[in-house]
Amino acid sequence: MISLIKRNTFALTVGVITAGAISCSTPAQATDYPLQMENCGNSLTFDAAPDRVVSIGQSSTEILYLLGLADKVVGTAVWLGPVLNEFKDVNANIPRLADDDPSFESVVGTKPQLVTTQFQWHVGPKGAVGTIAQFNEFSIPVYTSPADCKGKDNSTGGDGTRSDAFSMAMIYQEIGDLAKIFDVEARGDALIADLKAREKAAREKVAGIADGDVSAVIWFSSAELDIDPYVAGKKGAPGYIMSILGVENVITSNEEWPTVGWETVARANPDIIVIGKMDRRRYQADDWELKLDFLKNDPVTRQMKAVKQGHIVVMDAQAMNPTIRTIDGIETLADAVEKFGMVRQ
Repeated sequence: MISLIKRNTFALTVGVITAGAISCSTPAQATDYPLQMENCGNSLTFDAAPDRVVSIGQSSTEILYLLGLADKVVGTAVWLGPVLNEFKDVNANIPRLADDDPSFESVVGTKPQLVTTQFQWHVGPKGAVGTIAQFNEFSIPVYTSPADCKGKDNSTGGDGTRSDAFSMAMIYQEIGDLAKIFDVEARGDALIADLKAREKAAREKVAGIADGDVSAVIWFSSAELDIDPYVAGKKGAPGYIMSILGVENVITSNEEWPTVGWETVARANPDIIVIGKMDRRRYQADDWELKLDFLKNDPVTRQMKAVKQGHIVVMDAQAMNPTIRTIDGIETLADAVEKFGMVRQ
């Protein structure tokens, strides 16, 4: 078993942004206010860059930090794990409204001029925190990550259903949009360029993989250890990770996180099993060490070649969501494929 959780490598970009030493082929233009923007079916208008923002969703929060906007953040919520290492001290001084779902009152009570949300499940037509209409009553615009609305139907509840596959282009759009809203487009351009370069390098590392050479299953969690697990379908972030690296996903469902029986997974017999690591403990199987113990001892799973050969990868669960950390997931799986000797020379 190997653990390939990568140290976050955004620090260089942040340093470049902070220093202002940004080099772009096309200089970013200053935002022209009032700014009008379409976002997830809603029209947003900003007369000036917001001074106060509440971020509901760890990825959206980390994007704001990476854009050098921590001083604008007056509240955060919905955390799956620790913040990026370089923002540990900064984050400690920003109010955390809740580890999970904050109340509508706690968000509005911070007097935000913008609310960003990672998932429509939290702020949307039937939002657990509130609806767009409720925030509109207080003249508070809501920006939703395009990764949770583009080509995706969230009306069915749960994780929603994707008609279009996720791609990092959706995260790049979020970065660009937020940079424009806050008039820091040069910082956004630099961050996007860094992420694209990392994605390209990971793909080149495993360029020797041929179709069908390597297969994998990605296990996020399970309601209980001994029942059908939540595994990655084709169209979510893990499906994207596998597809751009040329790794075959043994799960063919279009659902974001279908439940699939271990007997079915064992019959597919993937070359690699990826298990999610998180601080959350909603389910027993949120604990990656319990996942690993189950794989090694269950009479069905222990027969899989990935278990016998130790081809089990521990991946940050944030990378399994459609987030800025999906890049980390790409690098983690690429490193594993190379380490396991699965790349043709």
